[in-house]
Amino acid sequence: MTTGAPPPTNPAQPRRSSRPRSYLPLGIAAWLVLEIWLLTVVADAASGFTVFLLLIAGIVLGSLLIKRAGRRAFRRLSEALQQQQQTGAVPAGDRRGSGNALTMLGGLLLIMPGLISDALGLLCLVPPVQKALSRYAERTFERRLRAASPGSLGDAFQQARMRRPDGKVVQGEVIRDDAPPTSHPDAGPRPPLTP
Repeated sequence: MTTGAPPPTNPAQPRRSSRPRSYLPLGIAAWLVLEIWLLTVVADAASGFTVFLLLIAGIVLGSLLIKRAGRRAFRRLSEALQQQQQTGAVPAGDRRGSGNALTMLGGLLLIMPGLISDALGLLCLVPPVQKALSRYAERTFERRLRAASPGSLGDAFQQARMRRPDGKVVQGEVIRDDAPPTSHPDAGPRPPLTP
């Protein structure tokens, strides 16, 4: 099966790993050590039971946030599908549900044990921060989409976003299974398609 994408121009060229990717395991290890150290400092200042209550509160609050954002996203999806069925047109994208992903990220960070992740999770719930992060993510996605080489995954997204067909024709034949095969008197073999 061919996809119509051109073959890669440099298949033998090895893929280079970026510098941030090579330091990612070291950064995660440093973050975990910092989280554990901060938990021990708070446990020494208050008590171990206070730290335990903070962790349980983070898990409960994060679970509630993820559940609420998931319900909201599902409700918006079902409303959009109902509108599409009624009008027959794809509804225009509305910005009301753009904070669901960041709310879920904030809930996930709250569920993770640690005070720094809890602070970052609470920061993700602040509306001005959500707007700034969603704008930054949208600009980054658009920039990478424009910079994608033809035939790549970014090109597929670009073609999917077009409003009009790009003129490509796929030869084929539609065979319906709902009609009985005896309904056609000349139900003999069909000739092959020629390009």
